[in-house]
Amino acid sequence: MPARVFHGTIIHSRGPSDLLILESSVLVVSDNGKITNVILGIPKERVPSLLSSLNIPSSAKIRYLSPRREFLIPGFVDTHNHAPQWAQRGLGQSMHILEWLEQVTFPNEARFADPAYARRIYSDCVESFLRQGVTTASYYGSMHAEATTILADLCWEKGQRALVGKCNMDRNAPPYYRDSSVEASLADTEACIAHVRRIDPQGALVQPVLTPRFAISCTPALLEGLGQIAGANPHLPIQTHFNEAEQEMRFTAELFPEFRGSEADLYAHYGLLSSRSILAHCCHMSEHEMRRVQELGCGVAHCPVSNMTVGGGFMAAPVRDFLSRGIKVGLGTDSGGGFSSSILDAMRQALVASNAREVMSEGRDKGLDIGELFFLATLGGARVCGLEDKIGNFEVGKEFDALVINANAPGGIMTMLEDEDSPRTIFDKFIMTSDDRNITEVYVRGRSVKP
Repeated sequence: MPARVFHGTIIHSRGPSDLLILESSVLVVSDNGKITNVILGIPKERVPSLLSSLNIPSSAKIRYLSPRREFLIPGFVDTHNHAPQWAQRGLGQSMHILEWLEQVTFPNEARFADPAYARRIYSDCVESFLRQGVTTASYYGSMHAEATTILADLCWEKGQRALVGKCNMDRNAPPYYRDSSVEASLADTEACIAHVRRIDPQGALVQPVLTPRFAISCTPALLEGLGQIAGANPHLPIQTHFNEAEQEMRFTAELFPEFRGSEADLYAHYGLLSSRSILAHCCHMSEHEMRRVQELGCGVAHCPVSNMTVGGGFMAAPVRDFLSRGIKVGLGTDSGGGFSSSILDAMRQALVASNAREVMSEGRDKGLDIGELFFLATLGGARVCGLEDKIGNFEVGKEFDALVINANAPGGIMTMLEDEDSPRTIFDKFIMTSDDRNITEVYVRGRSVKP
């Protein structure tokens, strides 16, 4: 792969309140997909001489971004997604979570016992997320080992960075859609982990992730077995649902009364709560659970679209509180549970949720601003997935996962540009009003992957 060079406006975050808009800048990507140089304030006419002084090979592809109209941002990170729910998006809205699972989701996910069906749906899912600028996704597969390996294969083949896990569930699901035994569930999990490591031994693009669906669907013996796998694999990520909805929390407390309603204590007891844990939703958090999540370094996958459309109630997670405590937070589309698979929509709904939270907290939790939303979608998500050393922004040495944005893309609906618009104004218009038509190029590890 030849080296690549980009010149123009580059936008990325160094933290929740540290948005950088770098005009007339040069970014160099080596032939192995890593960022080697970011040089600020270089007029277009000086780029060739600069590259010569840096000994950049003449074979390097130079991409001059159109002034004002185009800019470069990091790829989006989706920290929570159910890949088998791709074909059921928009169904069962306004249902409570357990009824939605029983009536809509479990029947749909059971279809992934058919490998041909799994390949067809997963192929469309991965391609569509890449088209929308999701360069990294943390995927829940179905309970089927073969379908989960197909998902991992497709992420590898199509070039999407991904965490892929077989969903563990041996109770409180229909007989046609549950693991036949603890032993079978664990054996399938081990097989999926081995498969992912076989296709990508270095974990360069695809990694396995332990995926107990939630405590309701797992017997204590299964949680114990998964905890043992986690203990034997110190770098293996873990993902599950956590304090998503009141109905789910009440049922969990009934099943595990010894933990007195604390899901933090429950998962910690089984060795599934650590800095490798990705906790989806976290809508209802006690002070004790806040402290435990903070102390253990867990990450939160904030899914504002699904939190307001499926689950039961208007669930506005305390994202400002998470950020003020230094808890890792990213965005998830959880697209089967909501109306949109777009991280852009997740950003917008996160803004709405944060404004609601400000009212609910009587002003203690201030609403999020656009820079913070962008952080959650990029570097924040990378931190949640344990990938901040590789991706999330354009620091030298990181891998080049990036999107080229065209604010005047043909047929787009983004707010029109005006002559007096500053780069920050154009960026704000993109975040709040654009769609996938404005994402014209997508790169993962320096490779162009937009379908």
